Amino acid sequence: MSPSVQALVDQLSEEAARQRVDVLVPEINRHSRLYHTHAAPEIDDYAYDRLFRELELIEHRFPALVRPDSPTLRVGDAPVDELRPFPHEVPMLSLGNAFSDEELHDFECSTDARNGRVNGGIRYQLEREGWVWADIAPVAYVVEPKLDGLAVELVYEDGKLTGAGTRGDGETGEDITHNARSIRTIPERLVGEQLPRRISLRGEILFTLEGFAAMNRTRVAEGDKPFENPRNAAAGTVRQLDPAIAARRPLMFVAHSFGFCEGFEMPGTHTAQLAQLQAWGLPINPLNRLVHGVDAVIAAIAELGQQRHSLPYEIDGAVVKVDRIDLQQALGFLTRAPRWALAFKYPAPEVTTILEAVDYQVGRTGAVTPVARLRPVRVGGVTVSNATLHNEDFVRERDLRAGDTVTVKRAGDVIPRVEGRVEDEGHADRPVTVFPTACPVCGTPLERLETQQAGDAKKIICPNQLGCTAQLRAGLRHFAGRLAFDIEGLGEKLIDQLVDRGLVRRITDLYSLQESQLAGLDRMGDKSARNLIEQIGRSKEVPLPRALVGLGIREVGESTAKELGRAFGDIDSLLAASAADIAAIKGIGEWVAKHVHSFLHEPHTRSAVDDLRAAGVLFKAVPKATVPVPVGDDPVRGRTFVLTGTLPTLSRIDAAALIEAAGGVVKDSVSKKTHYVVAGADAGSKLTKAQDLGVPVLDEAALQTLLAGGEA
Repeated sequence: MSPSVQALVDQLSEEAARQRVDVLVPEINRHSRLYHTHAAPEIDDYAYDRLFRELELIEHRFPALVRPDSPTLRVGDAPVDELRPFPHEVPMLSLGNAFSDEELHDFECSTDARNGRVNGGIRYQLEREGWVWADIAPVAYVVEPKLDGLAVELVYEDGKLTGAGTRGDGETGEDITHNARSIRTIPERLVGEQLPRRISLRGEILFTLEGFAAMNRTRVAEGDKPFENPRNAAAGTVRQLDPAIAARRPLMFVAHSFGFCEGFEMPGTHTAQLAQLQAWGLPINPLNRLVHGVDAVIAAIAELGQQRHSLPYEIDGAVVKVDRIDLQQALGFLTRAPRWALAFKYPAPEVTTILEAVDYQVGRTGAVTPVARLRPVRVGGVTVSNATLHNEDFVRERDLRAGDTVTVKRAGDVIPRVEGRVEDEGHADRPVTVFPTACPVCGTPLERLETQQAGDAKKIICPNQLGCTAQLRAGLRHFAGRLAFDIEGLGEKLIDQLVDRGLVRRITDLYSLQESQLAGLDRMGDKSARNLIEQIGRSKEVPLPRALVGLGIREVGESTAKELGRAFGDIDSLLAASAADIAAIKGIGEWVAKHVHSFLHEPHTRSAVDDLRAAGVLFKAVPKATVPVPVGDDPVRGRTFVLTGTLPTLSRIDAAALIEAAGGVVKDSVSKKTHYVVAGADAGSKLTKAQDLGVPVLDEAALQTLLAGGEA
């Protein structure tokens, strides 16, 4: 503490202190914005800290003078009992990935479905929408560092921060408002004369490497365990119930986009929108670059990659976005990702360590996968002790043995995997790794599964689908997932207890669980048991496509399940279909059809469907697709819909499934080409834009009428 500051404060009368506070608060807030938002500080850290300390001393002496916008109050709200759901009015989608220059070229120029980019690159998509490529090329892109932090959304109303939430599943996250208020780079109020009535801002919460290291040094000095890596530490911090914890940790926020905006017309390019966010007081990344053409994108990504390890924070790639908003709207979205953006992942760093043992794990489909148990080693900021070995052939081809020195990297900077073996003299003396012939969990003889590729016989499976507890555990996790039966609260630890205690021996046993059985489990209690029983009950009304995902059919994901639903409408029609009937569906093919037909005709599948029906599961039918007709003759087919707000009985996922099953197209943004906006309670900016553009607005009842073939 500086004696001169203390002496200054001691001499102040209350009125003089009030006047000084009115100078200090806006001045400190201004300097904070200059430093964090514009990277253009006017004073050094010593001068800033001196001003801040002066304000603290005045407020301590005269508590009545503490202003609501005082920077000393950045300690969040009061502690909360639990993290509440935080619904996103506009879904927070993920991004498709690219790992090579070729894939970046495909992002712009591909005319096929390579690399998962359905129907080709942005040129192909825009030309389909009627754009003339020569008029818009070279396309302007923004290349941004992909910050390795926690994705969050902030909501401001009339310029004041009113909410903050994590990304979660993209539809609903966790409410972290109490902690967001403690982060100094998140302004309590936006600055400027023209502010939106309501706006949601997206960005990343993260630690700088210096701040993370300093925090860990403090933890070690206090006898606490240091955090493993900055990203996990940031995620754990914002999920603390007590905001005082977050206030003590040097978190920062960087904005990269907005979700909805009401009462303000946002600029027509992404770069101008970023500038607007910065003008309102939000920090943006100074390394964001506007470039033209895909070759310039590749060069910018390479340059950023060279700077990667000298940056003051961790990045795990670069994000590429089409700059013009009208082109973004024309390109639209895939199921869970925009067509106008993607993430480029840098090659993961490699390290060497000792392969101490090879174990085997059994997955949901019965596939037995070898897993490397490694001498712990840090890879890309994370300590790794386990890594995938892919399959039996991978182990044999590299002749991997316990005791070998192996190279390890994190694929996409996420999944640890063994790359190969380092030659050494002792290798030949070590025992050869022998793949098991019986399931390591249940002891059932293993089988080699036929695969789609000729000569590619790599999958080894345990066929004991009903009796293998490893498959049961994985199957329950899959069954309860958001894209399947969506049973909130049925997590991995609870599943382990249910299986270990014999309460669930097959998936259908979930529907016979009693509150009293659940209440006796660890970390449950009466309230949690009651809530879970309610969630299990709600899952009985799952639409057919999600039920098919939940059943765990090999080769069937969300998209294929939707196609099957559109083609057959209800479960009985699908069960009665031949393999040829299924193969005739566009996009399915003979290989997938064979697996679907085989799975649905296995005795245990029929038994499971019958048991689920007996338990009350409805396998809700969806509108069956008809022979294509002109758009003008059908109220839904070929029409574009946008969903907003909360509908009375349908979730957005269910409503979208019904529309798509009837031949409609669901998009995320409203434009002049939108045919209908379906609006529920608390509809946001999409409703406002629809009204401005004259787009017809439907409620849920009108949508159901339309789906039934009537007029809205």
